[in-house]
Amino acid sequence: MRLAGILDVCRRRGIHSLRGKLTLANVALLAVGIVVATAVSLMTARFYLLDKVDTELQGARTALQNAGFTLQQIESLSELGIALDRFNGGGATDTDPLPSPSMVYVAVGSGGKPVALGPLQPTPQQHALAAAAKDPVDFAADEEPRDVRVEGDRHRMVGARLSDGTVVLIAMPTEGLHEGMGKALRMDLAVGALLLALLACLTMISVLRWMRPLESMVETSSAIADGDLTRRIPSSRDSTLEVEQLRVALNSMLHQVESAYRTRERSAAQLRQFVGDASHELRTPLSAIRGYLQLYDKGMLTGPAERRRAWDRMHGEVDRMGRLVDELLTLARLDQRPELRFRNVDLSRLVREAAEDLRVQQPERPITVDADGTLLVHADESGLRQVLGNLLSNVRTHTPADVPVRLEVERTDGVVRLCVADKGPGLCEEDAARVFDRFFRTGGGAGSGLGMAIVQGVVEAHCGEVSVRTAPDDGLAVTVTLPSR
Repeated sequence: MRLAGILDVCRRRGIHSLRGKLTLANVALLAVGIVVATAVSLMTARFYLLDKVDTELQGARTALQNAGFTLQQIESLSELGIALDRFNGGGATDTDPLPSPSMVYVAVGSGGKPVALGPLQPTPQQHALAAAAKDPVDFAADEEPRDVRVEGDRHRMVGARLSDGTVVLIAMPTEGLHEGMGKALRMDLAVGALLLALLACLTMISVLRWMRPLESMVETSSAIADGDLTRRIPSSRDSTLEVEQLRVALNSMLHQVESAYRTRERSAAQLRQFVGDASHELRTPLSAIRGYLQLYDKGMLTGPAERRRAWDRMHGEVDRMGRLVDELLTLARLDQRPELRFRNVDLSRLVREAAEDLRVQQPERPITVDADGTLLVHADESGLRQVLGNLLSNVRTHTPADVPVRLEVERTDGVVRLCVADKGPGLCEEDAARVFDRFFRTGGGAGSGLGMAIVQGVVEAHCGEVSVRTAPDDGLAVTVTLPSR
């Protein structure tokens, strides 16, 4: 049943499939090998057997010529041989001096006709040999045996010239040799055809197993094209090393594609949210300014105090809008990865100066600074000042004025760590996960919600990391990690 299924698959997909091409290639290579091996073996066997026949014929001719017999002497020997045969009862002995029974001798006269040797008259086979020779003298002059056909059978024949000029033709039949080679050829072809059929079946079965991982790849690709980005190519115990390497590479590529798609979707969602939040933040001060201008235009601000208050409110909204636009421009520049002006900066000095600024703004706040001496870091000074300013601005905005703050800087394991920690109300887990999102403000509090996003952008531009540690009623600690170089 399995073999029938495989054959049905191959028949439906045809020779244009990879299975069909591999099967045809294997069968063709084996067929060529069988043909070449059969041809070489048959040619070698034919050469060896014919060489053996030729050796016997040439040996008989040499012996006959070296003996120096004449036709009359051979006739006498023939009569003596017949007499001895009759004396021995007509049976041959182990010392029979006559030639091999497979050899046929015929003495040819001057007219090209076979002659009798004493009482022995030429047989029909000898007449046929003499007729096949046509020119016995030419056979006697040729050193190599020739192929002739006698009554439809193939023979090898040589000629020997006696001392009186008579030509004796010596032949051996080779029909049995050619028949044996024909049988061997048919046997080789039958075995070869069986091997080809067996190879085709085994190749189809093997290729079907080896191609199963590729079918899984096709199914996975189709599922991904339909929208299922989570699909991956499963592992198979029948896969080869190359197919397994391809599977791993494709799965890695699919993971990257899914990550890129998710990132793009998330970025698009963030962009939509960013545009909405920015529009909302800018609409609020614009609405306030438009309202005061309408009041002024309609003459509803009659008193100097009212006009002064409206003027101050409009200035405040303009400043708020200006700060918001500046922060948006800062984030836009950070998204473009600007080239920063790196140089050696004393981070301890920047921390101490930021702490002094906070003391001036909030004298009642307890501030602890652990930044003695000099700690150099290769960074952009204005970027680090902005990071410190935003972190301390968050402390001023989101914690009471009497909440302690600790600023600490240290160098460990080839990195520099800056930590700003307060003892304020802290954040819940959900708010902590969104603390670096743009326009995120806990509980709808004050500020634009861009400060921590700017901190993260500046730190990442320095190839650093920023993390938060917080819990409700346990304060907030922001740690900035920068490489020394």
